Order: sequence, then C-alpha cells, then structure tokens
Amino acid sequence: MNYRILKKEGRAKRARMETVHGTIETPVFMNVGTVAAIKGAVDTRDLEEIGTQVELCNTYHLHVRPGDELVHDMGGLHRFMSWDRPILTDSGGFQVFSLAGIRKIKEEGVLFRSHIDGRPIFMGPEESMRIQSNLASTIAMAFDECPPALADRGYILPSVERTTRWLERCKAEMDRLNREERTINKEQLLFGINQGGILPDVRTAHAKQIAQMGLDGYAVGGLAVGETHEQMYHILEETVPYLPEDKPTYLMGVGTPENILEGVERGIDFFDCVYPSRNGRHGHVYTHSGKLNLFNQKYERDGRPIEEGCGCPTCRRYSRAYVRHLLKAKEMLGMRMCVLHNLYFYNRLMEEIRGSLDKGTFREYKYSVLQKMKEGPDSES
Repeated sequence: MNYRILKKEGRAKRARMETVHGTIETPVFMNVGTVAAIKGAVDTRDLEEIGTQVELCNTYHLHVRPGDELVHDMGGLHRFMSWDRPILTDSGGFQVFSLAGIRKIKEEGVLFRSHIDGRPIFMGPEESMRIQSNLASTIAMAFDECPPALADRGYILPSVERTTRWLERCKAEMDRLNREERTINKEQLLFGINQGGILPDVRTAHAKQIAQMGLDGYAVGGLAVGETHEQMYHILEETVPYLPEDKPTYLMGVGTPENILEGVERGIDFFDCVYPSRNGRHGHVYTHSGKLNLFNQKYERDGRPIEEGCGCPTCRRYSRAYVRHLLKAKEMLGMRMCVLHNLYFYNRLMEEIRGSLDKGTFREYKYSVLQKMKEGPDSES
C-alpha cells in the first residue's frame, strides 16, 4: 500500500491510496454491499457507471451464507462478484453489538447464533482474519467489540482493553495468513479500530496505543450508535489527532451528507453507511437541496428529474412523476432507480469534496452545501 497526502486544509486531508486492486482517491464513500451485492438490484456494472471506488461487504453475513470457504474456492470476492476495484470487509465485530440478544462475549471471542437458522457460530480474532482472508478483500478490519456509545466507564474500559488484545491477535494472524500458499490476496491490508464510547480520555489513550502498532489504516468505531451528532464530532476532534496522519482514517457506519462534511473537516478519509440504499428503497432521495420523499403527492405530476443537472442514470431519463408511479405500484424498478440516484449523489458529493480540497476551498464548499440543505427542497424554483 502507498498512501500519500496530496493537499491539506486544516485537518481535512485529500489523499491517494494505491492498493493491489487499484487506486482510491480520498475522501471516499464506500458503497455498502452487505452480502456482496447492493440492495436494490444494483450490479457491478452500475457501480462502475456511477463512480463507485470501494465496495464494503459484511464478513459475518458472507460467512453464514454462502460461506467464506465457498467464496475462496470461487476465487475470492472480486472474482465471485465480478468486481475489480477495491473491497473492504468489516470484521464481524459490529454484529457483537447488533446481535446482542444472541451472542456471548468472552476473551477467546464471541459465540453467536445464526440469524438465519440459529446454529452456533464462534468468531474470534483468528476466525475473523481467516474468513476475511478467504474472502480476499483489499482491506480487512480487525475484530473488535463495538460497545453501546452511552455505556458507562465500568463497561467501556475492559471492553477497550479486550479490543486491544484482539487487535494484537488479528495482526499476528493476518501476517501469518498473508504468507500462506493458499491465500488469494497476499497483500491484504489490516485496519485497526479505535473504541471508547463517548469518553474522550479513553478514546485518546486507545488511539495512542494502537497508533504504535504499525497498521495499514485506522478506524474510529462505535459511533452513530446512540450518541448525538455533537458528541460524535467532539470525539473525532479529540481522537483523530492521535491517529497517524500518514495513514488512512475511517469513520465507520457514518452517515448523512452533513456527517460526512463534518467528518472530512476533522481528518477522516473513509466513510460508509447504508442510508443511501436503504432510504432509496423507501423512496427517499438525496439532492443538494435536501432529501425528498417521492411518495409525497406533490410529485405526482412533477416532470423534473429527481435533481436538475444530476448525471445519474435515473435523472438522465426519468421524471419524479414516473419514479413515484413505480414506487406506488411497488415495482422493483422504482427502488432500483432511487438507489442508483442516491449512490451516485454520494459518490458525486465525495468528488466535489475532493475537488474543493484540491482548490483549497473546502470550508467555503462545506458552508454552501450545508446552507442549501438547511434551506430545504421547498426552496427549489
């Protein structure tokens, strides 16, 4: 991996990251393909057309179905899903949080119950690394515990200490796997994850500790899970300065366009979130004037595209009225059109952010975007 900062504006970074699967221009939004597909009938050709740089896939879900050994035998995720650009796989650590009702945490790892058939699944640092090695992603995430953001200090401290011990085991296992003959991607990268809830002293101490481990990148996890936006931004301000500036930084599971702009200003390179695809499937679409709900009756005879001037496949050909009709008729095509538009919007937003950083005008760009979104879609002419 080669990560190079091209421009800076305050803490905001404009960088270029070279990987075995191609170049990533940052800041970047990763499109979320949980089970090696974007929900909403969007395929890899679509992703190429709308400017997707990185796709994110879910380790736990792919381990459960179809199975990581099967993916390995099919040549890894890139060949399996016919995608030749970078892929990041999460570690399964978030499921430690989201499947709290069907898991048990201990030092060795976590015992799950499959959400599909209830069978027991054990995953620890070594198992997560082996699964991700089988998937052969470009970037693997370390296995961690994502504690509730508002958990008390008595829970957070031992959780973070265990996450650090797990990170050491992940690094050792990744180093071993990358030397194995059967490994598909021997250049697989490992990102560690900073945790600590909304306790600044715990966050900064953990950031200092993992910064010494010589990882390929560093993520801030355990946010957007119950805290306010202001608390999230404060934690980023306190934590990011203690992560290595010469390595990529990743804010996990975030977020809205506003969150992304605030994250970039605080030094974040990578983002991911299910919002654009999930909201699109429910007829909620993003524009530079804010979010529209196409189910609203006022769009019934609206002949304009979702957003004037948008170059996405939907806006180039179809009207709000037609997309609304498809959604009301429960035609899958309507969902697909909205998801394509939203992913294009997010990818284009990141292009605009990178362009403003190149020009040294990011703060002005951020202010103008936030102001227009604040005014809302009703301000449209």
